[in-house]
Amino acid sequence: SAPAGLLHPQTLQASSQNSSLGIFVLGLPFALVQSGYVGLVLLVLSAWVCNHTGRTLVSCLYEEEMSGGSGSVSKVRVRTSYQDIMEACCKGLWPNWSGVGGLMVNVAQVIELLMTCTLYLLVSTSLLFDSLSWVAVPRSVCSLVSLVFLLPCLLLTDLRPVSTLSLLCSLAHILISLLVMLYCLSCASSWSWSSLSLSVDPEDFLVSVGVIIFSYTSQIFLPPLEGSMEDRGQFNVMLGWTHGAACIMKTMFSLMAVLTWGPETSEVITDNLPSDLRPLVNLCLLAKAQLSYPLPFYAAAEILQTCVLRAVSRPALVVRGALLMTSYLLALLVPRFSLLMGLTGSVTGAAMTLILPCLFHLRLQWSRLTVKARLIDVGILSLGVICSVSGVICSVKRLLEGL
Repeated sequence: SAPAGLLHPQTLQASSQNSSLGIFVLGLPFALVQSGYVGLVLLVLSAWVCNHTGRTLVSCLYEEEMSGGSGSVSKVRVRTSYQDIMEACCKGLWPNWSGVGGLMVNVAQVIELLMTCTLYLLVSTSLLFDSLSWVAVPRSVCSLVSLVFLLPCLLLTDLRPVSTLSLLCSLAHILISLLVMLYCLSCASSWSWSSLSLSVDPEDFLVSVGVIIFSYTSQIFLPPLEGSMEDRGQFNVMLGWTHGAACIMKTMFSLMAVLTWGPETSEVITDNLPSDLRPLVNLCLLAKAQLSYPLPFYAAAEILQTCVLRAVSRPALVVRGALLMTSYLLALLVPRFSLLMGLTGSVTGAAMTLILPCLFHLRLQWSRLTVKARLIDVGILSLGVICSVSGVICSVKRLLEGL
C-alpha cells in the first residue's frame, strides 16, 4: 500500500482528468457552434498546449544537482507549489518583491478555483431547477438546497477523499457522455456539416476560446498532485494519457452534438435532449457537479489557510465557510454559464495555464533550454496574452449586457 499522504497513479489520473475532463465539457458544443471549424482545431491544439505547459510547470519544481562521487546530474525537487516557483522567479529580478509575486499567484489561483466552485454550484442549481420544474420551486430555493448538500466540504482536511470523489466524477462523466453520444448516434441520419462554419463572429469566437482553454485548466492542481505520487517518474506519462483521452472525448462529444443540433445547440448541451432522457442525464449530471465541487474547494481553502491563517482549528472552518458562501452568492448573481466560463478562462485560465508556466520555464531554465523549446514557450506565451486580453474585453462586455 502507498505511504501515508501518497496517491496511486490511477487515483492521481482521476483527479487530473476530473479537472481537464470536467462538467464544463457540456459547454463545449455551444463553443464549437460559435467558433466553427477553427474551434475543432483549437480543441486539439489546446490539449497539446496544456499538456506541454503542465509538464514545463512541474519541471520548474526541480533543479539539477551534481552528485559528488560519480559526477552525474540528478534532478532534485526543491519547490513544492506554484507559489514557490513564482517566488523563485521574482527573487532574481526583484529580491524585495518576491513575496508579492507569490501572493499574486495565490490570488489568481483562489479566483480561478472560486469561479470553478461557482460554476459547479450554478450547474447544480440549474439542474435541480429543471428537474423540479413540475413543482414550480423558485430558483433561489434550488440554489440553497445545492448549498446544503455541499456543507460536508467544510470538514475536508485531506486530499485522499477528494481524489476518491474525483474518481467517482470520472465514472459519472463517462456515463453522461455515453448517454449523450448514443442519442447523437441515433440521429446520425440527419447530421449536417453545414452546422459548422468557416466564418465566425469575432466576439463569439474569442469567448469560445476562453471556454475551450478553461475546459483544460488543471495546472494549479499539478504541483501538489505530482508531489503526492508514489512514482513521480510516471507523471509525464499520466499527464499525456489524460490530455490525450480528454482531447478525443471532447472533440467527439462536441462534434456529434453540433452535427445533431446545429444552431439550436444550447449553452449546456443536456438542455437539447428529449424530455424522456433528460431526467436521467440531469440526475447523473447533478451528482457529478456535487462530487466535483470538493476538489477546487479543497485547493482554494488550502491556499487561503496557508496564506491568511496558519492555525488549523476554528479559523480554518471560518475560511471554508466564507469560501462556500462566496461561491453561493456569486452563483446567485451570475447571469450566464458560458460567459462566466469564458471570462474565467480568459483571465486566470490563460494566465495560470498558458502565460505563467512558459514565463517560469524561460526564467528558471533558460540556459538548459534548446532554441526550439524557447521558441515554443515564447509562442504559447504570446498566444496566451492575446487570448487573455481580447477574451476579457468580449466576456466583460457580454456579461454587462446580460446584467
